[in-house]
Amino acid sequence: MRKWWYIALSVLLLAPVYWQPRVQAGDLSSHIYNAWLAQLIETGRTQGLVIVSQTTNVLFDLMLGGLFRLFGAELAQRISVAVAVLVFVWGAFRFVSVVGGRPAWHLLPCIAMLAYGWVFHMGFFNFYLSMGLCFWVLAVVWEWRPRSVAIGVPLLVLAYLAHALPVVWTVGLLVYQCLARRMSPRLRVYVTAGWLLGMVLLQIVVGHTMFSRWSPQQIKMATGADQVWVFDGKYYVVLVGLLLVWGMLFLDLLKDSGLRWVVSSLPFQFCVISAGVVSILPSTILLPGFHHNLVYIAERMSLGVGICVCALLAAARPRAFQRYAMALVVVVFFGFLYRDERILNAIEDRMDGVISQIPAGQRIVSGVDDPNLNVFAVTHMIDRACVGRCFSYANYEPSTAQFRIRTVAENPYVTARYKDSWHMQNGSYVVQDRDLPLLQLILDQGGRMVVRNLKAGTPCGSTSIKALPGMFPLS
Repeated sequence: MRKWWYIALSVLLLAPVYWQPRVQAGDLSSHIYNAWLAQLIETGRTQGLVIVSQTTNVLFDLMLGGLFRLFGAELAQRISVAVAVLVFVWGAFRFVSVVGGRPAWHLLPCIAMLAYGWVFHMGFFNFYLSMGLCFWVLAVVWEWRPRSVAIGVPLLVLAYLAHALPVVWTVGLLVYQCLARRMSPRLRVYVTAGWLLGMVLLQIVVGHTMFSRWSPQQIKMATGADQVWVFDGKYYVVLVGLLLVWGMLFLDLLKDSGLRWVVSSLPFQFCVISAGVVSILPSTILLPGFHHNLVYIAERMSLGVGICVCALLAAARPRAFQRYAMALVVVVFFGFLYRDERILNAIEDRMDGVISQIPAGQRIVSGVDDPNLNVFAVTHMIDRACVGRCFSYANYEPSTAQFRIRTVAENPYVTARYKDSWHMQNGSYVVQDRDLPLLQLILDQGGRMVVRNLKAGTPCGSTSIKALPGMFPLS
């Protein structure tokens, strides 16, 4: 009976993956475009592009590429994203339940919101998949039995294949947990303080040895609730609602267990350490060998903080009105998502219609974007629209040296330099003779999407679209 219960819940959890004509998840469009490029490279139909072997930031792309060959682009995206969501949700649920000592069904709606939050809609699926696998590792290794460790190590290796950042975080938590179990509750607090001091020292060392950037805005992400602020300002209502529910559960936990027990507990220390990672360490770092910074570190890692908060609150006994409040927050959140993703799909329909009219095999860049959104919902739409039709010349992945598709020379498919890709996307790139012929998708004065020919020596420019109208437009 329990098996069918999990299957039914999994189907419900995957509704946002299938409820629109396309999955709107930012970088997913870039991932599927590069999966198509990989097929062209493998058949010898490209020049200046290669597929390299690498040990991290590749698992989702391998899954997506394999499914693309079997089922085509549409099903490949749906299945890959669905797998990533289920790995994340049930991994997080298992971790939260193990920490809480009982199945944390009252927090599954909260986990679902975090699963479809900022990281998901940015399309950082290698990171997302790695984080989900890391939660499975934390759940399996929690009691430190030899058999569980033997299971956790291969899972951690698989997570590293997806993305290294969650693995480093997980190893840090496991090392702390191993040490803390041998200490008195009072001593744990001092060890945690030492852990935070170590982060401060690491921040100083990184700042003096490589390019990095830290912002005071990172402190706002220290609760993990920022993950539910997806597209625009209306999600602030969801954020406040989530914090209120969390606050009520935390107060009940303090009342039932006492301040001293809560503060010295491992779940609370996990929250503090994870919040320290988000608020203390740099959010942007240029790692050796890369042509592009590793960015949005704090924004990504706040997803881990959010799940750690759920693990802390798993011991709380929610009252009826708290369950109703959580249900209301969830309904509002997914209602916002459904409405916004439907509008974004309509925009992509317009883009597809225009792209389908240009000759096959053309190079094109997008000059249409909405800079006011909290995620790159419009920026990479051109990538998916070009799959099988044209070449998204400004696609950033091959020129960063962070992904398995790499540029090794000038080519007709994507720009060979990341700096050029960045300037093309923001409209400040000056077109060179080597880029021609080159088309650009823009908005005309009437707001219609049109394609124009770019000329050498002129900036490509950009046009802004207000993708999401207000919830209550004036009549």
